[in-house]
Amino acid sequence: MSNKITTSIKTAVIGYGFSAKTFHLPFIDTLSEFEVTAISSSKVDEVKLDWPKAKHYFSAEEMIINSDAQLVIITAPNDVHFSLAKLALENNKHVVIEKPFVTRVEDGETLIALAKEKRLVLSVYHNRRWDGDFMTVKKLISENKLGNIKHFESHFDRFRPKVLQRWREQSQDGGGILFDLAPHLIDQTLQLFGLPEAITAQCEITRAGATNVDYFNLTLHYPDKLALLHASLFCAGPNLRFSIQGEQGHYRKLGLDPQEPKLIAGIKPNKVNWAKEDIEQYGHLYSENLSQVVETECGGYQNYYIQMADAINNGIAPPVSAEDALLNIRLVELAMESSRLGKTMTIF
Repeated sequence: MSNKITTSIKTAVIGYGFSAKTFHLPFIDTLSEFEVTAISSSKVDEVKLDWPKAKHYFSAEEMIINSDAQLVIITAPNDVHFSLAKLALENNKHVVIEKPFVTRVEDGETLIALAKEKRLVLSVYHNRRWDGDFMTVKKLISENKLGNIKHFESHFDRFRPKVLQRWREQSQDGGGILFDLAPHLIDQTLQLFGLPEAITAQCEITRAGATNVDYFNLTLHYPDKLALLHASLFCAGPNLRFSIQGEQGHYRKLGLDPQEPKLIAGIKPNKVNWAKEDIEQYGHLYSENLSQVVETECGGYQNYYIQMADAINNGIAPPVSAEDALLNIRLVELAMESSRLGKTMTIF
């Protein structure tokens, strides 16, 4: 008989913008392991209409201190991730932070030490470990379908030529796509290949009126391969997602995982195959004499929260460790330094 605890986790959410409504609350709402008890936001009428049973707070700090939540999910701007997470841990609450973890390595080290001292779960929402296309890449590599990998290329391109007046683009502390998109690509690459030996980066401001990085090209140097991570906001039309070249074959995949547009469209993540990709989007595996369509694995961001509940209730490892997320921030910092100095930076 299982000894697992399955109590409902009282959950508070900081912020009620795109991230909270698209990537967090749909899963908290459909998983019995969680109960939304509090939300902090300036959008009081919207919160009360959508979540009448949750207590509303204007102040995130007040909610952290006064609510009965066991778990706090932080979807606030990047520059307050550290201060809010620190306050939540000090008030004996488990914490999930929307990526990026923090904007400075030393802040991440402080949070990790505090979580260990308090014996609390601290995790970062690197949800794209559960993208179907990335899961397919992991499977192809684990099954040695490509042989020894020599060149790994991962893109997160968009067509957004005009600067928007929003914190993700305007903030001088943690703004720009180096903090927004690069953490996804870095985390996936570290999951596949571990920590590289060095990094070479070009981080540029390319749009008129932009004040933060809106283009990056990162090369992670491994002893036997190169990993190229790329994002541009001038990429219209079908976008390359993965190009992986090995001694036995080449996998090529276009288009992004379908979960985000499905969630935006209001599809509930409560069916087994809700995240399944359409056959037209499947990637291709090429070898010297063969070309074949590769069915994309069925992803599912709900798996992050299922594992998070198990970590809180039963003491297992969280779905994404804060230590993993801190390595990500170290590489972001080194990428900025590499670009500024125009040279390759050795890791550690």
